[in-house]
Amino acid sequence: MKIYNKLVRDRIPEIIEAEGKKATVRVLDEVEYRKALLEKLVEEAQEAHVTRGDSNELAKEIGDVLEVVDALVSAFGLDRNGIEELKKNRREKRGGFKKKLFLESAEE
Repeated sequence: MKIYNKLVRDRIPEIIEAEGKKATVRVLDEVEYRKALLEKLVEEAQEAHVTRGDSNELAKEIGDVLEVVDALVSAFGLDRNGIEELKKNRREKRGGFKKKLFLESAEE
């Protein structure tokens, strides 16, 4: 038996059982769910990182990241439009990533 101890998509237990295997799951309470979503965001971002830019794999992993972001917005009761406005304001004040700048050092 392999131990996972992580948040999975809703149909994963059904998929496992369709393969003739047994899946043990439990429903998280709200606090556990929020924590698990934050951990899932890191997991999915790491999976995007290890694609090393392979377009097909990267697109799939970014889709997973966006799925987790959507769940986080919902779980924390955040306003998607408000987040977009914050993003816009930060871009205006700090810039985006179009210039491809890599900071090597700065005086303290």
